[in-house]
Amino acid sequence: MALITAGCAALPNEGRQLDAHDPYERFNRGAYRFTDEIDRRFLEPIADVYLERVPEAVQRPVNNFYRNLSYPAVALNSFLQGKVRQGFSDLFRFLINSTIGVFGLADMAGHMGLQENNEDFGQTLAVWGVNSGPYIFVPAYGPSTRRDLADIPASFFSDGLFYLAFALSGPVLIPLAVLRVVDKRAALSGPMKIRDQTALDPYLFVREAFLQQREYLIHDGDLPAEHYNDLLFDDFLIEDEENNATP
Repeated sequence: MALITAGCAALPNEGRQLDAHDPYERFNRGAYRFTDEIDRRFLEPIADVYLERVPEAVQRPVNNFYRNLSYPAVALNSFLQGKVRQGFSDLFRFLINSTIGVFGLADMAGHMGLQENNEDFGQTLAVWGVNSGPYIFVPAYGPSTRRDLADIPASFFSDGLFYLAFALSGPVLIPLAVLRVVDKRAALSGPMKIRDQTALDPYLFVREAFLQQREYLIHDGDLPAEHYNDLLFDDFLIEDEENNATP
């Protein structure tokens, strides 16, 4: 829903003023174009073949496996945010899927009623009161903010694949890492197609969708009333600009 809303609200750059949350827009647009070019030349074709040729019965366990590998970070950040009950639930979910679920290939914890959550260190810093700072598009990585940049090393060192690297040899580890990138790009295939089909300015589409999604995750889907008021005010400003531009 956030992606579709952002696509409708994304106006061409000529019709908008510089966003206070995006003071590095010139750099960010260059980083976005660079990343998009890599994606269209290499990742998108591979992901399309993966979605077309690999059966869903194989795709789903692969996706479960990589989500489970990254789940220790979710449990850790649940505890850091003071969500103790959720933290234990996340920890049990990881342990159950890693054992009964055969290294996470099957989501047995989900069948047992343990909810899957989405927590990261950027959200933890937000809960601790750290300001988001400016929007930053990291080349070859994607959208972020100054606050969320801290999640990159935190997620790396709390990821199960990092620790598997000490036990696995290169011939095994490299294909696992490559398949993870393909799996993640395949999961984003739907939103990417919506962006290409509906966004007047793809850069703004990605930026607004990312910032709205982050706010949604930080507040666990329960956004304060002022956030809705801000959205309504933004719609009013956009409508007012369009009316003033009409001869």
